[in-house]
Amino acid sequence: MKNLFEEVRIGDATLKNRLGMSPMTRNRALPDGTPGELAAEYYGQRSSFGLIISEGTQPSDDGQGYLNTPGIYTPSHIEGWKKITSRVHNEGARIFIQLMHVGRVSHPDNTPHHRQPVAPSAIAPGVEMYTAEGKKDIPTPRELGRNEIKEVIQEFRTAAAAAIEAGADGVEIHGANGYLVQQFLSENSNLRQDTYGGTIENRAQLAIEVTKAVIDEIGSEKTGIRFSPQGTLNGIEEGDTNIEMYRYLIGELNKLNLAYLHIMHFGNEPLLQEIRQLWTQPLLVNRAGRPLEQLTMDLDNGLADVATVGIWALANPDFIERIKKSAPLNEPDLNKLYAGGAQGYVDYPFLKA
Repeated sequence: MKNLFEEVRIGDATLKNRLGMSPMTRNRALPDGTPGELAAEYYGQRSSFGLIISEGTQPSDDGQGYLNTPGIYTPSHIEGWKKITSRVHNEGARIFIQLMHVGRVSHPDNTPHHRQPVAPSAIAPGVEMYTAEGKKDIPTPRELGRNEIKEVIQEFRTAAAAAIEAGADGVEIHGANGYLVQQFLSENSNLRQDTYGGTIENRAQLAIEVTKAVIDEIGSEKTGIRFSPQGTLNGIEEGDTNIEMYRYLIGELNKLNLAYLHIMHFGNEPLLQEIRQLWTQPLLVNRAGRPLEQLTMDLDNGLADVATVGIWALANPDFIERIKKSAPLNEPDLNKLYAGGAQGYVDYPFLKA
C-alpha cells in the first residue's frame, strides 16, 4: 500500500496522500442549515486523509431533502463552514464541499419553506423519506420550468462562491445517487420535451451548464463532479442509453479541465476502464463494500488517482494510521449514522499511543 501515501495534485491543491474521505450525510446541522458545533471536530479528526469531501450540502431551500443537513447559501452557513475548513487546513488536509441539490428526493416536512419538491418531470421516486414524524412517502414533485432551471444553475454558482468564501479548497457537484443532476440524466425521471429532455445531449445539458457556471465563478481547478453510473439509488433507472450518456457527458466535461471526476462504482469494470480512458484529469473511485485488502487495487491498476472510502472513515478517524500499522478497524454504530450528537459522530476511539 506504499503508493497510498504519495502526494498527488488535484486542481491547484496538493494532497498529502491518495486517500479521500467520501461525502456522507450525518444529519447534525442546526435547523437553519448551519453546520453544528461538533462538525469542526468531526472533520478535523479525519484530517489525516489527503482529501475530505464534505457531506452533501444544499445550495438552496429547494435543494434540501433530509432533516438537519447543512447549507452553503447564507452568511450563517459560511461562518459555520469557516470553522470546519480552518480546522481541516490546520491539520494539513484539503476539503471540497459537496453541493447537493436533491430535486425530487425531498419532503415538504423537511425543508424551510415546506414546498413541494422540484424535478425535471412530475414523477415521484417511489421511495420513502424520514421526517420528524417518521417515514413518509415522497410526494410527486413539481416539474421545473425553463426559467426555474436557470435559477437552479445560479444557485449552484452562488453556493460555490460561498464555499470558497468559507475557506473550502473547492466544491464537488453531486451528480450521483438519484439526486437532481442524475434525475435529468435518467430516462425514468426525465420525460421533458424541451431542450433539457429526450436526447442524450439534452438530458446531459443541466450537468454541463451547472459545471460551466461553477467554473465561471470559482475556476475549473476548484471544481469536481461526482457520478454513479448505472446506480439505482432513490428510484433512478438511467435506461438503455446510460453507457452512451456517460461517454458523451464525460467526454464533454473532460474538455473543461476540472480538478477531478469522482465515480461511485457499481461493478461495471469495462465502463470504469472506458471512463479512465475518456478522462484525462485526476479520477477518484469509490468502491463501496470492497474488502480492505483491495483498497489500492484501482491505484495499482492505474484506474484511479485517489481512492475514496466512506464507512471506514466514519468509524475510524485515524484510518490512515491504522492502515499504516495494519491495526484493526472500529466497527460503525449503524444506529447513530443519521441522528444524535457526539455519539457515533466524534466519539470513535483512536489508536492508543
